[in-house]
Amino acid sequence: MIKSDARGDEAAETVPGKTRDALRAAHLYYMQDLTMDAIAHELHTSRSSVSRLLSHARASGLVEISIHSPLDLPSRIEQEILERHEVRAHVVPVPDHASDVDRLDRVALSAARILGQYVDSNQAIGVAWGSTMSAMSRHLVPKATHNTEIVQLNGAGNVRTTGIVYASELLRRFGDAFGAHVQQFPVPAFFDDPATKRAFWKERSTRRLLDLQARLDVALFGVGSPFAEVPSHVYQGGYLDRGDYEALSRDGAVGDVATVFYRGDGSTEGIRLNERATGPDFAVLRRAPRRICVVSGKAKLPSLRGALAAGLITDLIVDEGTARALVDAPSA
Repeated sequence: MIKSDARGDEAAETVPGKTRDALRAAHLYYMQDLTMDAIAHELHTSRSSVSRLLSHARASGLVEISIHSPLDLPSRIEQEILERHEVRAHVVPVPDHASDVDRLDRVALSAARILGQYVDSNQAIGVAWGSTMSAMSRHLVPKATHNTEIVQLNGAGNVRTTGIVYASELLRRFGDAFGAHVQQFPVPAFFDDPATKRAFWKERSTRRLLDLQARLDVALFGVGSPFAEVPSHVYQGGYLDRGDYEALSRDGAVGDVATVFYRGDGSTEGIRLNERATGPDFAVLRRAPRRICVVSGKAKLPSLRGALAAGLITDLIVDEGTARALVDAPSA
């Protein structure tokens, strides 16, 4: 699909030259089937310049590319995930020999391009920071919306840093891509004392953010795992000390969503670190009608299974190898 708005010469004059050239090149390439050499000749430029214009058209949202399977049916793996877990999946093709770093980047790129179909005006979109969301934020395709808010789901501060720079940069990319207002949550990822958290949660400024989280239309997150080749940010960014790891091990935690930890069966009760965590309670998270989880790498399978067991996911974007391992595992 090529987005074009013919509003007359006056409006056209306000469109940057590169955008006009990219739109024209896109029309010639996608709608008229001209080769890049033919387009270069028509535009009096080089073939490499045409390639850059087409890339700009895709990256800026002038062009949207959709791929449909035969008869518009989901793949076998996607269908099995739907039947077994009642979750709609988008499986990203990635070769088995790919490293976890490459796998993450390819899944993040695909997820960023898919996200636009879930985002619309007048929405509150919750985003949990982390390695996957950070990678995804670098590939977002712009889509104009109005009255849309990007809501930070969990605090990012720790004993080394306030976390404001890291979280705000990540959230800013989402806000810029969708023309949305960003609502930051300037609290630590974990309080030192549960009593401090309880007191802070009574403050009106904090309640405003908590109320926004409770009214989300879309929640977007990855699953944290201490086992992945690409470490989840909460496990390698100075957020947990040795005592925290030992407590999580004793409590049987397999992963986290927005710094709230859970076991393989999806339960959170009795995991002591959650009393200090600033991410939303799962009962709150499940209120969002659409909850999009982005996962790459088989090392995250225990975390993914736990999140599925907790009923946190409505839509899953996952690499093919991890999806295959998920459906090949015996049903619980």
